Amino acid sequence: MGEHYEIIIIGAGPAGLSAGIYSGRAGRKTLILEKGNVGGRAALTNSIINYPGFVEISGKELMEKMKKQAQGFGIEIRRENVKAVSLLVDGKKEIRTRKHTYTADAIIIATGTKTKKLGIPGETEFTGSGVAYCAACDAEFFKDQTVVVVGSGDQAVEESEYIARFASNVILLVIHEEGILDCNRMAAERLQQNAKISIRWNTVVDVIDGEDAVTGVQVRNRKTGEKDYIACEGIFLFVGMEAETKCVKKLFDLQKTEWLKTDEKMSTVVPGVFAAGDVREKLLRQVSTAVGDGAIAVSMADRYLEERKMYQDLLQQSEKEELKLLFWTSEYGSFTDTSSPKDHPIREIEIDVAKNPYLADFFGVHAKDLQQGIQIKYLSQRQFRLKGESDGLFIFGNCNHS
Repeated sequence: MGEHYEIIIIGAGPAGLSAGIYSGRAGRKTLILEKGNVGGRAALTNSIINYPGFVEISGKELMEKMKKQAQGFGIEIRRENVKAVSLLVDGKKEIRTRKHTYTADAIIIATGTKTKKLGIPGETEFTGSGVAYCAACDAEFFKDQTVVVVGSGDQAVEESEYIARFASNVILLVIHEEGILDCNRMAAERLQQNAKISIRWNTVVDVIDGEDAVTGVQVRNRKTGEKDYIACEGIFLFVGMEAETKCVKKLFDLQKTEWLKTDEKMSTVVPGVFAAGDVREKLLRQVSTAVGDGAIAVSMADRYLEERKMYQDLLQQSEKEELKLLFWTSEYGSFTDTSSPKDHPIREIEIDVAKNPYLADFFGVHAKDLQQGIQIKYLSQRQFRLKGESDGLFIFGNCNHS
């Protein structure tokens, strides 16, 4: 079956590394799997000026610090591309890479995002020969040349400034009306002050031309329909991101690439599977929010493992003695139980659904059931039974804890 870990984290960007730090600190046997360079897309960012504690730091340096911190807590990081994640009958998760198969009690998906493609003629043909998606990776290859940049968000604007350090001329193509950029105000002001960068508004690219490499782009004014040609040696595309969820498509039955939905605990719809960072459906995608996600995800995974062990222990106890589990929560009303015969005392264990949500979930008890005042189920040893059948492990809703 392969090596087993308590927690496996897929992705070593800021969310994954943050999760690794917290998991290592909690003493969990943890593995981080990363298909590319540690740090993810954050490591490719030339300058980060909004991460607390650093006036300015490169993404590569910040991620390297986080990597060393995680490894300092005993976290193992392996460079492997995860092909698929699936559930096993015992509740464990199976993670398959090209060379290995791992199992884990809980996993955290921190796979981040990938660059969107325009899907225009010439894009695929000239990728690596003039078409690029990463300024930190490729800008130096366009020294003293003309470069076109497509996009209007923070990434496009900030990367244009970096490319301008090398290129002789940077032409930023913006789809919006004049004066409208999707970036922060400070970046927009710096952009307009850079003499090497010019902006063409209401402009889209129709075709990327070239022979062995890019020689120019055919563009069109989306407002007037007027067509034009821009001679250039390179074109950088920053037109948005999409979730990197290929390895979990079957696990979540995804029909297309989608952001993963979680609750505030970073829990997905699959028990024991959490998500953190940019792969989540969220409002803000920044290094700082990814780090927070990672911390929450692994804290909840740690609680999940603790309550899973509690569940297994209770099942073992129920084979030796009769137990009564009283599920309650302070949010709802009370429940009075008179079913235990006085001459046959049963040890009672109270479980607060709010404090032990995963334990309650293992027994099939949810807060909404308590709200309705339902006597949930009877459980005799390992077999669920209907109310009134046999003795054993009892489950009730709405125990009065006043």
